[in-house]
Amino acid sequence: MYCPFCGTDDTKVIDSRLVAEGDSVRRRRECQTCGERFTTFETAELVMPRIVKRDGSHEPFNEDKLLHGLQTALEKRPVGVEQIEGAINRIMHRLRSTGERELPSRRVGEEVMTELRELDGVAYVRFASVYRDFQDVSEFQAEIQKLKSDLQ
Repeated sequence: MYCPFCGTDDTKVIDSRLVAEGDSVRRRRECQTCGERFTTFETAELVMPRIVKRDGSHEPFNEDKLLHGLQTALEKRPVGVEQIEGAINRIMHRLRSTGERELPSRRVGEEVMTELRELDGVAYVRFASVYRDFQDVSEFQAEIQKLKSDLQ
């Protein structure tokens, strides 16, 4: 680690502590040349897989699109911000843990539906109707019946 004061790379770690619920490490360092002390933070860089869309195009994973999709489905539903953030974190964790470099967009949609099914039935049906492109009322009824049977 280069010293931010004199630029030398001769620094020594004098203290390390876990921070942010163990997600990062805070290191107190001392420069062996000028004697100045400074703090660094170390976190794991977790790379999300690229998304392969239905038309075959590729795009980077976009957390904002995921949030927007969940918020749209959950609009005017009694679900808190913390629950939405938890759902996003679980989805991202499951996608990351596949170990794949690329995933079909269909996989992201299925993960969203899994989370919405647990959060709110109405939001789940809203999302499913767009995601699965329901064409008539019978498809809504079939999905609602399936949801009811899963809850029993």
